[in-house]
Amino acid sequence: MLWVKSFHIVFVASWFAGLFYLPRIFVNLAMVDIEPSAERDRLLLMARKLLRFTHMLSVVALVLGVVLWAFYGIGWGPGNAWMHAKLVVVLLALAYQHVCSRMLARFEVGHAMPGHVWFRWFNEIPVLLMVLAVVLVVVKPF
Repeated sequence: MLWVKSFHIVFVASWFAGLFYLPRIFVNLAMVDIEPSAERDRLLLMARKLLRFTHMLSVVALVLGVVLWAFYGIGWGPGNAWMHAKLVVVLLALAYQHVCSRMLARFEVGHAMPGHVWFRWFNEIPVLLMVLAVVLVVVKPF
């Protein structure tokens, strides 16, 4: 079980690293001209590759989490309400990833997007989600 848990932690951290950095690319995209340019094309390519990699990391993290839950009983039984809250955090992280996918698609076709300051604030959401998840798993407040 410790091997599965270790790899789950590694893949969750890697997944969130992608969620931390992708909006930083959006900050830069929001600062360049909407007209095609080498800089814009490079940023879009970076964002597409990072999003694809982040999707793969999230799948492995989720599969390992399900293995820990289903086969090792982590989060089962009384006194494990923290797991329900953690699952909500995971769903919020997946929703955030989906929103990032939609935003990238809008950037690619040249739609009007929020400014770079908005994306700097948007970038803080996965930090809060990761803090919540870690606190729920380590402290198990309920």
